[in-house]
Amino acid sequence: MTKIKQERKFVIVTIDGPAGAGKSSVAKALAKRLKFSYLDTGAMYRALTLKAVREKINLKDEGALVRLAKKTKIDLKDDSQKGLVILLDGKDVSEEIRSEQVTNNTFYIARTPGVRGVMVEWQRRIGQQRSVVVEGRDIGTVVFPHATYKFYLDADFEERAKRRINELKAKGAQINDTAVKIDLKERDTKDSTRKVGPLKKADDAILIDSTNFSVDEVVEKILGHIKQFSTVNHSS
Repeated sequence: MTKIKQERKFVIVTIDGPAGAGKSSVAKALAKRLKFSYLDTGAMYRALTLKAVREKINLKDEGALVRLAKKTKIDLKDDSQKGLVILLDGKDVSEEIRSEQVTNNTFYIARTPGVRGVMVEWQRRIGQQRSVVVEGRDIGTVVFPHATYKFYLDADFEERAKRRINELKAKGAQINDTAVKIDLKERDTKDSTRKVGPLKKADDAILIDSTNFSVDEVVEKILGHIKQFSTVNHSS
């Protein structure tokens, strides 16, 4: 794990891992415990996808997507009542970005090199302004390679699929369990094989298997590692 640099003003905690591993829930809970901001990079890609779909942009046209990104403003705000609020050009789109249409098309945005370059610049700027817990798929490897603490959260495929199924059912969606598993498997493949920012564990990240643990238990594990590392670092 990367050692804390004494000159760093803010602390950055990264959590990478595949879909269904529990990254979002863990990151939100961890940020609350640490009193840090929660930076949902996936929500930023979803917000831009929403705008691209609304404006009927060709999602395979990299030039058009980059131009769209450069003229777009995406902000993440902590709200005491709503939690994390996603603002797209000043408007709250926290609910809209979770639609099935956005979910199915975000891949096109995330795999586009020019767009990722713009996004990474935004994300790093946020990390320079406050202490954050950041989750995604290439956060510890690409976005914040020198993060203070790095974790890679994973879980058994069947467990990840079950979590996704339960999440969709909780939202009232009519789903086919087999179809969800197929979609998850395809998503894993896309995330790990894309040419830009593929899903992978950073060499200095701590691996945590969340298969048999609750969100709170995983958070406690992470806090334990952070406390242990801080103690070692301060005594060295």
